[in-house]
Amino acid sequence: MAQNKINIAVLLGDPSGIGPELVSKLLSEEITNKANIIIIGEKNILESGNKISGITHNLNFVENFDSIDFAKDNKFFLDISEGKNYNYKLSECSKEAGESVLASLNLALDLAKENKIHAINFGPFNKTSLKLGGNKYSDELHLMAEKLEVKNFFCEFNVIDNFWTARVSSHIPIKEVPEHVKKEKIIKPIKLINEAMKLNGIKNPRVAVQALNPHAEFGTEEKEEIIPAIEEAKKLGIDADGPLPCDTSFITAYKNGNHDCIVGMYHDALQSGLKAFGFDRGVTVQGGLPVPITTPAHGTAFDIAGKNKANLEPTLNSFKIALTMAENKNRL
Repeated sequence: MAQNKINIAVLLGDPSGIGPELVSKLLSEEITNKANIIIIGEKNILESGNKISGITHNLNFVENFDSIDFAKDNKFFLDISEGKNYNYKLSECSKEAGESVLASLNLALDLAKENKIHAINFGPFNKTSLKLGGNKYSDELHLMAEKLEVKNFFCEFNVIDNFWTARVSSHIPIKEVPEHVKKEKIIKPIKLINEAMKLNGIKNPRVAVQALNPHAEFGTEEKEEIIPAIEEAKKLGIDADGPLPCDTSFITAYKNGNHDCIVGMYHDALQSGLKAFGFDRGVTVQGGLPVPITTPAHGTAFDIAGKNKANLEPTLNSFKIALTMAENKNRL
C-alpha cells in the first residue's frame, strides 16, 4: 500500500535548464511507483517540462503537505506557486529562477526535518541563479547542512555505475591541499563513504584511498598521514586499501573492479578520473546529511535546454540511489 512506502521529494531543478523536462520523464518510469512521490515546485514549471518532453501526467495537485493522502495515490504535486505564474526564460540565469529553486528546496528540507519525507531527489541547480536568488553559501550542500543543523562531518559523493568517490578537500587552491592531508581529516571521508555505501546495499565496501604525490612516493604525506589513516580505518573494521597512485587509481579500483569506492585528497585527482570514465552517467550524493539527497552530476545544460535531448540516465540513477538508501535507512 502507498502509505507504507518511502516518501521522496522530487524537485524540478532550475526552471531555465533541463531539470523540468528530466523530472517529467522520470515520473513516467516504473521505479517511481516504488515510493510515494511529492513533486515540489511551481505548476507552470512542470507544465513547461511536460511540453518539452511530450509527456503528461495525471498528478494530484495540493497546496500543503497535510492535504496529501497516500492511501489514494502515490504521486502528488505540492504547488508553491501561490498565484505566481512567472515566465522563466530558458538558458538564462536569473534571480527569479534562483528564488524558485530555493523556495522548493527549503520546503523540502523543512519536511525532512519533520520526518514527513525520507529522501530528496532534485533536478540540477544553477549556482549563479542560486546566488542571484539569495543563496549565501558556497554550494547547495552547505546550505542543506545548515538548514538540517548538521554538526558532523559531511562531504559530496560522486558516483558512476555505483562506484563512489569522496574527497578530503574540495574547492580550494592546490597550494592549500597539503595542509588538509592530515590523518584526522582523511579518516572522516573514509568512515563516511563506508557507512553511506552500506546504506546503498554494499555490506562490506572495499574502500580505496588515493595518494597525494606522484607514484605515492615523491613526498612525505603518504608515510606520515595517509597510511596511518588507512591503518586506523582497518582497526575500525573498514576494508581500506592504499595509497593508490592517482594516475592509475581509477584503472585499479574502478575499471578492474578491485574496489567499490575511492577516497582522494583533492578535487581534480578524483573528478578527472571519474568524468573520463562516465561523465554522462554521473550522480551526486550529498553525504553526511540525516536524509539521502541525490541529483544527477551534470549541470543545467543551458545549451540543450528545451530541445528534449537531455539524457535521463543520471537522473534515473540518482533516484534509484535515493530510494535504496532511504529504504535501507528506514529498516535500521
